[in-house]
Amino acid sequence: MSRMVSRIRLTNFGAKVDVAYTSGPHNLKVGGSVTATKLTEDFTLGFTDPAFNSPCLGPDGMPVGNPALVLINQCRGALTVNAGFDPGLLPFDLSRNGIPFVFNAATTIKEQAAYVQDDITAGNATFKLGLRVDHYDGLTTDTLAQPRLGVSYAVPGTNTVLRASYGRTLETPYNENLLLSAGVGANNFVGQGQPLSPGRRNQGEFGAQQGFGRWVVVDFGYFNKHTDNAYDFNVLFNTPIVFPIAWDHSRLDGVTGRINLVEHGGFSAFMVMAHTNAIFSPPSAGGVLVKMPPGPFRIDHDQVFNQTTNVQYAFSRPIGAWAAFTWRYDSGLVTSSIGDVNDLLGLTADQQTAIHMSCGSTFATRDTPITSCAPSNISTPLLSVPAAGKGDILNNPARVAPRHLLDLGLGADNIFHTDRAKLRVRFTVINLTNKEALYNFLSTFSGTHFVTPRSYQFQAGVTF
Repeated sequence: MSRMVSRIRLTNFGAKVDVAYTSGPHNLKVGGSVTATKLTEDFTLGFTDPAFNSPCLGPDGMPVGNPALVLINQCRGALTVNAGFDPGLLPFDLSRNGIPFVFNAATTIKEQAAYVQDDITAGNATFKLGLRVDHYDGLTTDTLAQPRLGVSYAVPGTNTVLRASYGRTLETPYNENLLLSAGVGANNFVGQGQPLSPGRRNQGEFGAQQGFGRWVVVDFGYFNKHTDNAYDFNVLFNTPIVFPIAWDHSRLDGVTGRINLVEHGGFSAFMVMAHTNAIFSPPSAGGVLVKMPPGPFRIDHDQVFNQTTNVQYAFSRPIGAWAAFTWRYDSGLVTSSIGDVNDLLGLTADQQTAIHMSCGSTFATRDTPITSCAPSNISTPLLSVPAAGKGDILNNPARVAPRHLLDLGLGADNIFHTDRAKLRVRFTVINLTNKEALYNFLSTFSGTHFVTPRSYQFQAGVTF
């Protein structure tokens, strides 16, 4: 599809200093830092697939891989205009006698910060007060004072702890591929290239912890983060090359929970759980070859529900023998590259084969992808994809299929029952049932990752 070379060099320099002082109920800390990052980028890209940026679609609705087609007025007869055609990419289309796009640039990103914070104990209450000032000097400059406030209160005689916190932060652009993403000297390639400015985030968290007797502790919390000029990663095709991209604003909110069963008779357990909404809104700045969504959308780490339960039993205290069982459930991360089942037909043969995609009883292979099929006959066990015309990037996005994963561990923390040097051993079976599942698929952050198949680990260590 393309030929590319990408070389990035980041050289970091910096210094940091902190001073702490304690007096009575106060724990004061003052500090600052200075950093500089020398950034050098070399990038070359040329398109080799004539269907990638074809001006015309064939009768099947797919781009026509004919290098003789270079203008939309050539789309006549059975051919229709490809709405995704970008004439600005024609100079770099090697299949249409173009030449590679070549980019070279360098700069230094400088940042300075200073802060003061105080932890104050006042009876059953604890306060955390702070102020941080950041100055960013990159492709743009910005300075922001960022207050931080946290408070917790232990309600007397109830085993209840209430907490709340607020913080304002300066979100600086990622340095990797920052220059090309911002269109420094390359506006004819990235289109809407512009210097990327830091974002501003306001976030709050509220929660409560409740103890029940001496055995059970329950903790629940709610968080909400709103960011103007919110940063994300833009992945180029199916490569590990990423570019910083800033969206107009984002909202991340959700709930967290934890239930602890304190050890009793050698038995202990805990469960952690979470629900996360992660919604970003266009327009965007930066990135390379970005397809602008029509409205707000959910990004990859949005998930309706996930939980991890761990149960452990200690058999023998002299040698510290124990056994542990872990159950992990995930309802499935968003797969933002897929809208509905029809989009599965546009995947490569390798991608279709990896997700066991089928049309009825016919499965895709690496040599024979499925390019046409009635939507009702398309299926894949590894993704949960909306029916044709039912996909919605905000309210009904495609997701990785739900999965249950089980792990088993056995070990001893002092196998020879010694007082000083202690030998500990551990044997773990990961993915006990050998479940085949995806963590993510065509993720804008990290590509595609499968769950580790059943595997065995043995660890030994000595503590002194």
